[in-house]
Amino acid sequence: MLANPMPADTIPPDSLAYALGLASDAVAAVIAGRNLDTALADCWRSHPALTPASRGAVQDLAYGALRRYGRGDFLLGRLLREALPEIRLRALLLAALYRLAMRPEDAHTTVDQAVAAAGGIARGRFKALVNGVLRNYLRQREPLEAAADADETARYQHPRWWIAALRKNYPSDWESILAVGNTRPPMTLRINRRRSDAATSLASLRESGIAGRALDDTAILLDKPQPVDRIPGFAEGRLSVQDGGAQRAAPLLAAQDGMRVLDACAAPGGKSAHLLELADVELLALDADAGRAARITENLDRLGLQGEVRAADCRTLDAWWDGRPFQRILADVPCTASGVVRRHPDIKWLRRESDIAGFARSQAEIIDALWRVLAPGGRMLYCTCSLFPQENALQLAAFASRHGDAERLVTGEDSLDFQLAPQAEHDGFYYALLQKRA
Repeated sequence: MLANPMPADTIPPDSLAYALGLASDAVAAVIAGRNLDTALADCWRSHPALTPASRGAVQDLAYGALRRYGRGDFLLGRLLREALPEIRLRALLLAALYRLAMRPEDAHTTVDQAVAAAGGIARGRFKALVNGVLRNYLRQREPLEAAADADETARYQHPRWWIAALRKNYPSDWESILAVGNTRPPMTLRINRRRSDAATSLASLRESGIAGRALDDTAILLDKPQPVDRIPGFAEGRLSVQDGGAQRAAPLLAAQDGMRVLDACAAPGGKSAHLLELADVELLALDADAGRAARITENLDRLGLQGEVRAADCRTLDAWWDGRPFQRILADVPCTASGVVRRHPDIKWLRRESDIAGFARSQAEIIDALWRVLAPGGRMLYCTCSLFPQENALQLAAFASRHGDAERLVTGEDSLDFQLAPQAEHDGFYYALLQKRA
């Protein structure tokens, strides 16, 4: 990412043009294969003086352009006669098309500011091109949008292989799952039951002008997402941000006071913290990445919770295991994250169908290793934020065939497989509970 994608003395840093320029830089990084979170983090470091409003505008444009990438890419295919010489130029047009779709009444401003943003690319050589492409889109909007609706990738804004996989595995729900994946995600809070309760937390939120409703005795769904520094009780450890679907993990594992518990792939620590909020356990939280492991410690410290945190690959037992078995293990394994794409829209376009098999192999290695450190009679909760059976039901069936001492337990709705499809109130998750026979 460029440290300064446009001349600061010609484009005001609080303008739409500046936001479009920075957003296009982030989108271009994703097109080139980078992670969106990393690209935006680079942007914030390079532009520390950005106001919260400007950062919000950049983030909205980048996320929106990537959620609608399938449609924007289709439209540009119709509007352009030849390939663009600059990735950032394509990214700028994608961001501008997103804003034209969201703010049709503000089309003149969007085009004008996109042209201004183009001044920061290749010394402004493509300003006329940006102006021409966007104005052609506005003139031909109706037939172009009709053509996009007839194209599967453009209509559903997901890769074709992804659409086919969901259609096959969710014959009744695939369209609604795709639609949810293109929306903005909800914001759900988890109440630290050691420091607060639902009634107190809701009252405190109302006093701060934040509306929400309780989903159960520990989860509050906000009507509108808020910056964490506006949430009363967050800094003091009374509340955390955690999706409602993710909050199912700790209760399903049902750890009891005094148990030795392992969270094997723990960063950033939300599920570890939830386990400690529900029971007085001896917790070990692992993550293979030292930087991510540090975030676990930060989260536990904020919440006033105690647990051991180590940076280690859970598959390499000699590097971290002291020989004492665990009564409970949470295996929240790395996956395609296909159930949380509305939070990470870059995933749709960075993933390849072949990646599913790669994740499945790693998942099998992890749970085979963890099974060795589970005590007889102990339980392991397998968890992904994926919708693909190769990472979920098929993975667990293969595991059970390899381990004769594994007993599948009911996790929800009288089923051995608990698949949560993404909905308005929560993301998509899969849970399966295993007990080691004595």
